[in-house]
Amino acid sequence: MRCRRPGGPHERVELEPRTLVGVHETIKMTPMSEFMGRAFGTAAAELGKQGAFPAGPPISMYHGMPTDTVDVTAGFPVAHPVTPTPLVVVETLPGGPAIEAIHTGSYDTLTQTYGELSTWLLEQKLDLAPDMWEECLVGPDTEPDPAKWQTRIVFPLR
Repeated sequence: MRCRRPGGPHERVELEPRTLVGVHETIKMTPMSEFMGRAFGTAAAELGKQGAFPAGPPISMYHGMPTDTVDVTAGFPVAHPVTPTPLVVVETLPGGPAIEAIHTGSYDTLTQTYGELSTWLLEQKLDLAPDMWEECLVGPDTEPDPAKWQTRIVFPLR
């Protein structure tokens, strides 16, 4: 596991708001892979039906603090308006200041990066927004070696 480290496992960034189209459910924390595969497939199919295309990598947006379950929307950012359907919702990824980390490695080691980032966030006493997300920059669809996968973790600030 490796993550970006200019002064820590994080970087402060300024985000532009984006639109996310995805499947929204409350699911058990483990195993999430079945939900993610189904959600990304459904979101891509619904975009295709509307003549729309993803404008970036797959995103999993987490609403509130996860426990043994998590409220999540998984799908894709879009550049053009899309109509919600019975299968997908349209949500906004907020703009503004945020803290991000880039995790390199398999999804099984994400907890290590979250641990480092959470420790730093607590030390800084930052006011975090209630929602955060992960973006699959490099994953199993494009890279067979899990050691090379990259996940962008984003914590928006209030």
